[in-house]
Amino acid sequence: MIFAILLFLCFFSQAEALPVIVKNDGIWMVDIENLAKSEGLTTSWQPIERHFKAEGKNFNCSFVVGFPYIFASGKAIKLSTPTIFADDTIWVPATETMEIFSEAFSKNYSLDSAKRILLSQPISKDSEQKNQAPTCIKPAQTDLPIHKSGSEAAGSREVKNIVIDPGHGGKDPGAIGKISQEKNIALSIAKELKKALTAKGFNVKLTRETDTFIELSERPQIANRWNGDLFISLHCNAVDGPRKNKVEGFRVYVLRDPESEEDKAIARRENKVVTLYGDKDGKDEISPVEWFKIEARLEKYKQSSYMFTESLIKTYEDGKIKKMGSGAGGAGFMVLVGAFMPATLFELGFISNPEEEKYMNSIQGQKDIAKRIANAVSEYHDEIEEYRKTLSH
Repeated sequence: MIFAILLFLCFFSQAEALPVIVKNDGIWMVDIENLAKSEGLTTSWQPIERHFKAEGKNFNCSFVVGFPYIFASGKAIKLSTPTIFADDTIWVPATETMEIFSEAFSKNYSLDSAKRILLSQPISKDSEQKNQAPTCIKPAQTDLPIHKSGSEAAGSREVKNIVIDPGHGGKDPGAIGKISQEKNIALSIAKELKKALTAKGFNVKLTRETDTFIELSERPQIANRWNGDLFISLHCNAVDGPRKNKVEGFRVYVLRDPESEEDKAIARRENKVVTLYGDKDGKDEISPVEWFKIEARLEKYKQSSYMFTESLIKTYEDGKIKKMGSGAGGAGFMVLVGAFMPATLFELGFISNPEEEKYMNSIQGQKDIAKRIANAVSEYHDEIEEYRKTLSH
């Protein structure tokens, strides 16, 4: 009888019944995967990174479990509470998410706390839209239980010690442009970045201060010995071929199984130093078995790495060098493998592009690049501090 009444109400209501909602610590949360699919978005869930994405023709968004942010169509928006994962479901704060989706899909959303469902009503005056038959999704029966695991909650690490890794060096020049070498650009910008971060109150260490060669495997170990809280490896991108003068843009990478052949190729190029100048028995690619071993070990740092990546993209993309694609990627960079802290590899721009090479070699360009990275670190620090306060309550 109850099922029949609910079914009747669902099909004859003026509003469409959307995904289930639950209450956690007094805040209503919504099943984001269900909501996204109901609006025709394609969704993906990366369990290792605990990163959820939803993409459509005119709208995309992403959430990282454990952090109070949504990245919607390129903008970072603060949420009242972190995204959580429980009962094989990704839950996000309902109120802010409703506002974002309302603007994106021209709908009014409302909570039906009695039935534990989210309702939507098209803003359009089109009568046919208003009278569309809704679907009914079974509501949640209980409030959401939260179980924290691990000795270090994601984002709980204070951000004080920053380790900057100028890529290549010494006998390893890195990529070579018309007027410069990657190793020199990386070191010059790293020194400017150290100044900018020190002025902001951070403790900063460079893996190399001069034009010296350091093994890839040694770089993250330097950061570990110094008890680093954030590791940033600086590089320049490059391509060969007739279009090399046209390819441009920056890209920020985290350590993860690569999603594209392009990211694989970039990682192999950066890892080539292992065989060219280091261990002759080494290799330039991480095997599937090795990925299995390192993913679980680095999981607690990946969420913070994504958070810093988003901050870096936001502060860097309105500068001289625009982002390449989404501005973010992931691959098996050997230099990030041993860093037990949030870590990124930053391809600052293309040394094979004359304009970007010239800019990365100019004093003005190097200072601007350093300033933007430093601002990203500061923003990341403030976000982490705010989140640490929520953990203490």
